[in-house]
Amino acid sequence: MQIKVAAVLAWTNAFGFGVFCLPAIRNLLAGRDIPYVMGFPAYGKGPFEQVGIPTTVPLLSAFLLICMLEGVAGWLLWSGSKTGAILAIVLVPIGAIFWWGFGLPFAPLFALARTALIVLGWQSLK
Repeated sequence: MQIKVAAVLAWTNAFGFGVFCLPAIRNLLAGRDIPYVMGFPAYGKGPFEQVGIPTTVPLLSAFLLICMLEGVAGWLLWSGSKTGAILAIVLVPIGAIFWWGFGLPFAPLFALARTALIVLGWQSLK
């Protein structure tokens, strides 16, 4: 059960954050500013920009790739795969760079909970 919950948390990060990359990329490609979602900028105006790293299509594409890989990790975790667990754990520090840079406060909480559940359920993985 712990691994299934970890999979759901991986999917939450993957879809919850990945889906908003698409309109942000579309806007940047069209020469517009990033969109606002529920009153918050979708991947802009955060610490990346404060240290001089602008939100660009390549930056958003890299984050979208990380989100997609989290989705794959969730799918593998759901089936009880140790490979999915390893992928989910490896993605944490990489994702953390983006979570910090885009100012995403909930993603690290989900990743921390997911990692704890993976550790607790490690024996059940194949």
